[in-house]
Amino acid sequence: MPTLMDRIRRFTSSPQGRRMRGQAERYARDPRTQAKVRGLLARLRGGRRRH
Repeated sequence: MPTLMDRIRRFTSSPQGRRMRGQAERYARDPRTQAKVRGLLARLRGGRRRH
């Protein structure tokens, strides 16, 4: 039985996995996505408080 890491490696080397990786890289370069992630991290760290 393949381990979880084996299944992940197999998926990432498949055509669908490569497409998803490319899409994730495009999202990561998008300034709007970066701002969303920074905002989420700030909230999780308690940096931004709501009144």
